[in-house]
Amino acid sequence: MPNLSGEMRYFIIELDAAVEAHLDWTRRVMRCAVLQASPGDDVLSSQAHQLCRFGHWIGLQRPRFEKLSVLKTRQLEAVHQAMHDAIRALCTNILDGKPGGGADLEVFEQSQSELIGLLAWFKTQFLAEAMCNDPLTGLPLRYGIEDEFIQSQKAVRREQTQLYVAMIDVDHFKDVNDQYGHAVGDKALQHLTRSLSNALRPNEPLFRFGGEEFLLMMQCPSPEAATIAAKRIVEQVRNSPMPLDHFAEPIRMTITLGLTLVQNGELLDEVVERADRALYAGKNSGRDRFVMLNG
Repeated sequence: MPNLSGEMRYFIIELDAAVEAHLDWTRRVMRCAVLQASPGDDVLSSQAHQLCRFGHWIGLQRPRFEKLSVLKTRQLEAVHQAMHDAIRALCTNILDGKPGGGADLEVFEQSQSELIGLLAWFKTQFLAEAMCNDPLTGLPLRYGIEDEFIQSQKAVRREQTQLYVAMIDVDHFKDVNDQYGHAVGDKALQHLTRSLSNALRPNEPLFRFGGEEFLLMMQCPSPEAATIAAKRIVEQVRNSPMPLDHFAEPIRMTITLGLTLVQNGELLDEVVERADRALYAGKNSGRDRFVMLNG
């Protein structure tokens, strides 16, 4: 399995387990057809699609599935219920000493095929999404920056605002790892991510660029507004120490932020290089601050 977060890894394992449980359910149905043995009340019930482990799990996870596609989630639930309804009809006839209906069998086979196809699509999407996000912080990784940059350029042209790119680096983060260990360092990065996110607006995408570096895109109406936003972000981190325990001082972190205005027609690499120069100018002048550098 690819490099997934523990939570996502558990989710995929649960997805596979739920599917396996449903395959076991179909084996019980086969025994009913061959041996005329009852497959169980959870198969014969009119609410069988909700009683089976798979149906119960899908019900609990519906918001997660709908986040990827509301339409396909509804299709998944519909074909799952259709499959149960068809099997209930087949098994009821068999247990009554009657032959199973050919139409019911066709519905079962078709709905099962659709169910497997939909689940394969969802699993692929979940894994693709996980590979685009940082397992530690939950932030998107740099692979999606180019597309976001293009979309943001279109948005500022449409809304007649300005696009700014900021490179953010945690000051002296090596000291945190050296003093407290990498486990605490990981928690510190998670805490920092929450602090940064609390200072951002919904249209300001934040990426983990690598290590303790982050990239931010901001849409602002003016350089003055961009300056205010950058100052707010730096102060938010400075004023949000990470608590440890009752007997230890909280870990206080600061950031340096390099900010630049995106010019019309500029490529992302050009903008990032300039924001990086602004970042290092901030570090050379004392850290815990922002520096704006325009082309």
